[in-house]
Amino acid sequence: MTFRNLKIDHERDPETDAWIEEEAREQEERYEIIAKQMDDLKPQRLKWYQSFFDRIRTIGYNADADDKVQIASKDLPVQGDREDQVIWKYGVDSDPRKNS
Repeated sequence: MTFRNLKIDHERDPETDAWIEEEAREQEERYEIIAKQMDDLKPQRLKWYQSFFDRIRTIGYNADADDKVQIASKDLPVQGDREDQVIWKYGVDSDPRKNS
């Protein structure tokens, strides 16, 4: 048995097709709302990142029981060019809003 071709051909009635289209439209609308909320949170999210980095640099994190490990400033990640994004389709690595 091969796992490459698992598609089963079947026919859908027009009512089902209409439901799928409506559901897809609703999901697109929900995605747009969530993506906007994520974009609006960007300044706050940057503060959260910095707060986290400050904590692990000064206070550290628990490595074992009460043993704390501090991260050196040189070992902290740096902000790259990639922006945070809402992932909504498996395997999509680009922002669909930018492709419009």
